[in-house]
Amino acid sequence: MTVISDTQTRPQIERLRLEPVRRTLTVAKKFNVTPNMIRIVLSGDELSGFQSPGADDNIKMIVPDEIGKSVMRSYTPRAYNAEAQELVIDFAVHEAGPATRWALDVEPGDKAVIAGPRGSKRVMGKIDRWLMIADETALPALARRLEDGKSGEQFDCLITVPSESDQQDIESASDVRIDWLHRDETNAAPCDATPLLFALERMDIMPGTYVWIAAEGGVVRTLRNYLMGSRGVDKHWIKATGYWVNGKADTSAKFEE
Repeated sequence: MTVISDTQTRPQIERLRLEPVRRTLTVAKKFNVTPNMIRIVLSGDELSGFQSPGADDNIKMIVPDEIGKSVMRSYTPRAYNAEAQELVIDFAVHEAGPATRWALDVEPGDKAVIAGPRGSKRVMGKIDRWLMIADETALPALARRLEDGKSGEQFDCLITVPSESDQQDIESASDVRIDWLHRDETNAAPCDATPLLFALERMDIMPGTYVWIAAEGGVVRTLRNYLMGSRGVDKHWIKATGYWVNGKADTSAKFEE
């Protein structure tokens, strides 16, 4: 059952502008969190003054392409420790683009160049429950949001990953329920919305639920249209972002907030 959310009390998006400083850092650590997720820890004095207040902020990784030209790709700051001057970035190994190749090839001691974030967004207002939907490219942002969660907050999560071995343990002070969807069990492609739609059809989405969606652009569009059209969720109670677009390099998809 779904009841249309009350637009009079709908959440608001608070925007914060930040200075997009370019920083040259050093790769301090590199390891696999799961078979398809590489974690790289960056460090350096130039992290002084770095800010990333939002769980789904993004920075630009500046990496070489196949001909050595510098290109920028967007990634979520997975964690930041100001005291230790360490910035953690997780790389989903899903397409062999320049940033993925860089993450696969880089070693501790190598240099890394980042810029940003240039801004941050935070959802404000009375929210009874969160419904967070993501694929592995948005898992760093979702995991960071859960880790930032406070006691009393409630989260339902639908996360699609390549296989069971790509699940992650995520600690949170909040009440969290995660439904992991393994694509190898359904032969679903990363750009196939069907498994997530089936999961959503079985869920009750009650008034006061804020929906956060981040995955491939076509998947996000399909889910957003379903929630608004078939389930009556007000568009102001949905934040939807295509973190990548199938067949298009360095492309994201944004939807009206």
